[in-house]
Amino acid sequence: MKKSFITITTVAIIGLTSNFAIDSVHAEKSLSTIQSERSDIQNKLSSTEEEIANVLVELEELNEEIKQVDSALKSNQNMIDDTNAQIKTTEEEIAELEEQIDTRYDILGNRMVNYQKNGGNLGFLDVIFGSNSFADFISRLTAVNKITSSDADLVNQLEEDKETVAKKLVELSDLQIELEGMQETILAQKEQNEAKKKELSEKENSLQAKIKDLQLKDSQLASIEAQVNRQLAANRTASNPVASSGNNNTSNSNGTLTQLSKNNSQSAPVVSSNVVQTAINAGYPHLGTPYVWAGKGPGGFDCSGFVSWAYAQAGISLPSSTAAMQYSGTKVSYSDIRPGDLVFFNTYKTNGHVGIYIGNGKFIGAQNSTGLAIANMTSGYWKNHFSGHVRRVVN
Repeated sequence: MKKSFITITTVAIIGLTSNFAIDSVHAEKSLSTIQSERSDIQNKLSSTEEEIANVLVELEELNEEIKQVDSALKSNQNMIDDTNAQIKTTEEEIAELEEQIDTRYDILGNRMVNYQKNGGNLGFLDVIFGSNSFADFISRLTAVNKITSSDADLVNQLEEDKETVAKKLVELSDLQIELEGMQETILAQKEQNEAKKKELSEKENSLQAKIKDLQLKDSQLASIEAQVNRQLAANRTASNPVASSGNNNTSNSNGTLTQLSKNNSQSAPVVSSNVVQTAINAGYPHLGTPYVWAGKGPGGFDCSGFVSWAYAQAGISLPSSTAAMQYSGTKVSYSDIRPGDLVFFNTYKTNGHVGIYIGNGKFIGAQNSTGLAIANMTSGYWKNHFSGHVRRVVN
């Protein structure tokens, strides 16, 4: 009887153990598939974030070009306005000269009438030969010559002035046509830039939506991965009931397994402390180095230039602009922050300033007010401008 019972019990245990083994095999296969899918999604996330970084860089360059075009439009419009004012002044000059010429002709006509008397019976010869003496004759002749010569010279000068001003008017009109044509060209360029900016903005929004979708899928897979890990841990515990009862080492092993399972479900990276510390330590000897726009070396840094340089000292290549750097590595929660992570602040624009977190609520970075310095992000200016955006570039 005892022998039969032992045999039945043994069979039952073997059968139960076989079921767990089958479940474990299936779970491990599922886990492998899930991890493969997550890896694929994370690769897509990285690729999409890189696309966004490129779009943002292109947008930044385009905005600069738009500023230049706007400046050119303003400058050209000022030239058009100035030319129009000169044209108006020149037209007024021509009108005034024509009026002076007409006035001079009227004066000449009146003088001729005055020289002729009795309804026009006396002409210049009458005026000249009607003199009472030879001296009077000479005097009259000289006077007539002076008057007619002076008036003729004046009229000729006025005509020449009119011709000069008219030529100037033609030149100004030609310049006006050229400037207006240039203005149309610049406006067309502006419209093209605005259209391209809209296209890039739409592309950025589309990529952001794609990132959210991929992050949601990754989160769902992470949850499933955690469940599978818990199932695997339960199967292994059930397949070795002796080890799970009262053995401290085994208990610790199972506890480690559970913790590893939890870590896997959260995709917690393993810190490469040497790389991070090298990057952080690279900055300490250069504290106080002045802030230099676009500075990327020990002689002068801007914020992104310092971060890129510091990590380069540890063998890690990062972009040298905040526009691209804000998508480097992996985004992590501020509650999960650790030394070496990049922290971003909303200054002159969203994520406009970046530094390297060193722990205890502090970061090292190049600020335009202090140069390279260690700053506190838990109070004051940096707390108020911290965006909550944290990127991990070293796993």
